[in-house]
Amino acid sequence: MKLLGYWRSSAAYRVRIALNLKQLNAEQISVHLVKNGGEQYSEMFSQLNSQHLVPAFIDEDEQGEFSLTQSMAIIEYLEEQYPQAAILPSTAKDRAVVRAMSQSIACEIHPLDNLRVLQFLVKEMGVNEEDKMKWYHHWIHLGFKALEIQLSKTAGKYCFGDSPTMADICLIPQVYNAYRFNVDLSQYPNIVRIWNECNQLPAFAQAAPEQQHDVS
Repeated sequence: MKLLGYWRSSAAYRVRIALNLKQLNAEQISVHLVKNGGEQYSEMFSQLNSQHLVPAFIDEDEQGEFSLTQSMAIIEYLEEQYPQAAILPSTAKDRAVVRAMSQSIACEIHPLDNLRVLQFLVKEMGVNEEDKMKWYHHWIHLGFKALEIQLSKTAGKYCFGDSPTMADICLIPQVYNAYRFNVDLSQYPNIVRIWNECNQLPAFAQAAPEQQHDVS
């Protein structure tokens, strides 16, 4: 089992948390998204993921070694293949609620604020640093305002009840990035409280970017 990622990648961060919650060991292989023009464009990595995005995940079955891409698909695979320490609830309705919260982060907030979008704004659109930050903060606030309302209905200790789920796995990397870019989160008490709760768990703390071998 191998995880090809980058220490600061939100998507790779999600998968690291899921692996830790399920107590699965994966070899961590660094794909530096900035060095040498971006190692995600190397021939080796392009064969694993033609989208040139991390993470890529490698596992094996009776037919041999295979690779998967897209963090949400990888996390769903881990949940199905390694059901210990479930990260989705037991009923179809509750699983749908958790998936919806997860996707509101992974599909609505993160893609607008990820590295390649920010690089395009600066390099191709000529956006200055102040306007780039305005862009970043806008999409975080838009997504977090809606999520805060949702959490007021579903949260216990964590996003959905009192056990960490896929929703927490998606939320924590996004909050990490919000703090990194100096977003004021004081108006989101549920999100901040869950951030603090999750980071008391070794599975989350050990997955943090600063704890990775390729931190730079």
